[in-house]
Formats: sequence, C-alpha cells, structure tokens
Amino acid sequence: MSKRRIFFFGLLVMVMLAGFSSQAQTTVWIVRHGEKDLKNPSDRDPSLSPDGQDRARELATLLQPKRVLAVYSTPFKRTKQTAEPTAYGHGVTVQTYDPADPAALASSVLRQHKGGGVLIVGHSNTVLELVEAFGIKRPMPSLTDDDYNYLFTLTIEGNSIQLLTSQYGNLKRTKVP
Repeated sequence: MSKRRIFFFGLLVMVMLAGFSSQAQTTVWIVRHGEKDLKNPSDRDPSLSPDGQDRARELATLLQPKRVLAVYSTPFKRTKQTAEPTAYGHGVTVQTYDPADPAALASSVLRQHKGGGVLIVGHSNTVLELVEAFGIKRPMPSLTDDDYNYLFTLTIEGNSIQLLTSQYGNLKRTKVP
C-alpha cells in the first residue's frame, strides 16, 4: 500500500470515528413541572395554572429545534401537562416513570436513548435527585415551591457528563391568592 493510500485510509477512519462519537452524545433536559393551579388547596393532583400552561408551551418552543426522542413525566396531571407540548411537537408520547426511583430512570434513559435527547419532567423534590442519578453533583441545595423556571441540561458522551443550569420562560408570574 502506498503512503498516500495509507494517509487517506487513516484520514477516512478519523472522520468516521469523529462522526460516531458525535452521534453517541446524549442530552437530557430535566425540569420541574410548570406552575400549578392552587385555587383548590385540597386538590392533591392539580392541573397547571394558565401560567404553567404558558411555561409548558415555552419549554416546547425552546426544545423544538432539538432532537428529542423521548419525554418522561411522573403520573401527576401537572407533570404530564408540562411534558405534553414538547412530546406532541416531536411526535412522541409521554412515558411515565416512578419518581421514587430516579436511578432506574437514569439507567433506562442511558440504555434506550443513547445518542438522542430526552426531556424529564419532575417535581421540586425530585428534579435534583434526577440530576444526581445521572452522576452529577446537584448544582444547588434544593428547589423551593416557587422555582419553576430551572432547566438542567446534561450532556453525556462516553464517561463524560456536563451540566448546564439555566432558566427559561417568564421568570415572574402572577401569584394566586
């Protein structure tokens, strides 16, 4: 084999490997559900308020250009309603998960959706646990009952995991009396 052929063969292999490694990047977006309707304090499974519905649409708009292969939600109305606009926009159905077992969800996501994007919608007391289940230290001690706007983006490639914490949507919402 000539040196020229060896060079081009090596170059071809490097280009192919670069393509495969970029395809193996998995992105996971983790959010808390949108603002819930607090008009009936005895309702243990409230729907989203109008502000929460707006936030769900804002999330869908933000993720529209992304490659979302799956959307997960806890079995509660407010999380499903937050997840549905994104799922609909990507032609997938919302899958439910058990919020008490974040490790099982993380393992399943990494096994089933490698190389794609996944949205997970949780609660103020489960979102940071989900981040930890993927092997990242929680970026803050806790979320409060008023924290609806955090978007945790995990980028996973091989054994490397990066976390970007950002905020989305309207940061100031109306308060329900």
